[in-house]
Amino acid sequence: MTELHIRAGGPADLDAVLAFWKVAAEGTSISDDSDGVARLVARDPEALLLAERDGELVGTVIAGFDGWRCHLYRLAVRPDQRRRGIGGALLAAAEERFAALGGRRGDAMVLDRNTAAHAAWRAAGYAPEPQWSRWVKPLGA
Repeated sequence: MTELHIRAGGPADLDAVLAFWKVAAEGTSISDDSDGVARLVARDPEALLLAERDGELVGTVIAGFDGWRCHLYRLAVRPDQRRRGIGGALLAAAEERFAALGGRRGDAMVLDRNTAAHAAWRAAGYAPEPQWSRWVKPLGA
């Protein structure tokens, strides 16, 4: 097996990332479009981390830092590449990024129904905090 390469995604990667999420990510998001991901990359060029093997996209994570909190989104691994350390490598890269920026704690958005992901997140040292709930309000039209 060839070496895994992790790098920051850029504008040229957006179409491939959006197509990848349709196959590898659980569920969709209101911001899963070219404009939404382009804004992310323009605002924080190091936030979108891509894992590649043999030049093919095999995993993603968004490691967003707002100057105070470290947020993890869209951890996704191509189904035929799961359980090979890709998710763990992406999370390690995200945590290194956060530490370099002065972050103190990572928090992850994980769907309640995605029980396979729960095991992966727990294995990486993350745990749900039952005292918190996510409150949302879609903005705009």
